[in-house]
Amino acid sequence: MKFFLPDSQDLVDPSFDFENEQRSKDRRRQRHDLYAHEVFSQPAFDGFLVSKGMVDGFGALGSRYTLSQRLRLSQMGAPEFFRVERAPHPLQIMGDCGAFTYVKEQKPPYSVDDVIDFYATSRFDYGVSLDHVILDFIPEADAPGAGPRAVPAAIRHRQELTLQYATEFLHQHRLGRHAFKPLGVAQGWSPQSYATSVKRLQKMGYDYIALGGMVPLKTQDILRCLQAIQDQRAHGTRLHLLGVTRTEHLEEFYRLGVASFDSTSPLRQAFKDAHDNYYFNGQTYTAIRIPQVEGNTRLQQRIASGQISQNQARKLETACLQAMRLFDAGRRSLSKVIEVLLEYEDLYAHDVKRSHAKDYERTLTDAPWRQCACDICKHLKYHVIIFRGAERNRRRGFHNIWSLYHHMRGSGTGIPEFTVGQHAAGLKERACRTN
Repeated sequence: MKFFLPDSQDLVDPSFDFENEQRSKDRRRQRHDLYAHEVFSQPAFDGFLVSKGMVDGFGALGSRYTLSQRLRLSQMGAPEFFRVERAPHPLQIMGDCGAFTYVKEQKPPYSVDDVIDFYATSRFDYGVSLDHVILDFIPEADAPGAGPRAVPAAIRHRQELTLQYATEFLHQHRLGRHAFKPLGVAQGWSPQSYATSVKRLQKMGYDYIALGGMVPLKTQDILRCLQAIQDQRAHGTRLHLLGVTRTEHLEEFYRLGVASFDSTSPLRQAFKDAHDNYYFNGQTYTAIRIPQVEGNTRLQQRIASGQISQNQARKLETACLQAMRLFDAGRRSLSKVIEVLLEYEDLYAHDVKRSHAKDYERTLTDAPWRQCACDICKHLKYHVIIFRGAERNRRRGFHNIWSLYHHMRGSGTGIPEFTVGQHAAGLKERACRTN
């Protein structure tokens, strides 16, 4: 099974000094900052997923790309833009339309020609056909006796439109003799409607099919859809899950024909989840929260209202950072560290009823970063477990990606072992340095 990391221009600054929290004055983000694959000396994923909607900045989300970056991607092509030659093993790049960026539109803002031109110009290895995402899940529509009225016409239209685009996409791909591998998109509102889409896409000639619209589905609903698809899936037809967040069930997905998936869950959980921020050996841990005084809205409001003094907040912030440093050096007890962490927590989150005391005790007792073999943890050490600022949080997300990938490699999901060569060993020395 292959893991594609959706690109949202997440990079880290190798010049960042974690003790003094300063950057190099000469730092230039696009020139000096590192993508995840440049940080690791071992594979952490199989490739990137790049969405046209994300690059163009369609809709409310906006673009993560500057105008100059969009021009460079078009002129250089994705392999050079993402510096894939620096990865410890070959990376592939998949393009899709970013259907979630235009989900509220009557129809996609792009034509099939627009999408094919984007894939070909960017020199992607795979290209996903133009689609219009269906977010409604209506499994009762599969029940015996359920008529056409069980599914609104607008939803059926989205599926039909997606299949029409897939027909045109494959025709144009063959006509232009493009180098990228085409994937047809199956959209549905129930297990049987997904199975019908897959059957029709196979009849068109697709042997690699992406399943869209499954992001909001519960795990059991995804499994029901995959089981229904099994009845229609031809031998040799591979499935890709678009935007899957249920990464804990990948083994079951693999057994049901899923050959690849893309997910930002490991990265986002590092700084979006309330508890599961750090992956290790199939488990998750809560990161130690030490927010910056100037960067915490709730804390700033309390300071501005006169409830607490800024000096008091900064004193506790500094005490927490020092406690973590001494703890990692074996010079501060677990109970003392938790005491100062909770004192600061009471200051910046005094109105939050749930304490992190038990979570912190487990994290600090196990100290998983000391056992992790990834380059992030070996170089960053205890800083990786501190929930504080983009440089730490994003690196923890990179660690999660690496951890998930290596856990999958040992779980029977078909990810092969790789040998780290001299090129990768050199990367460790040059690119992984985090001060």
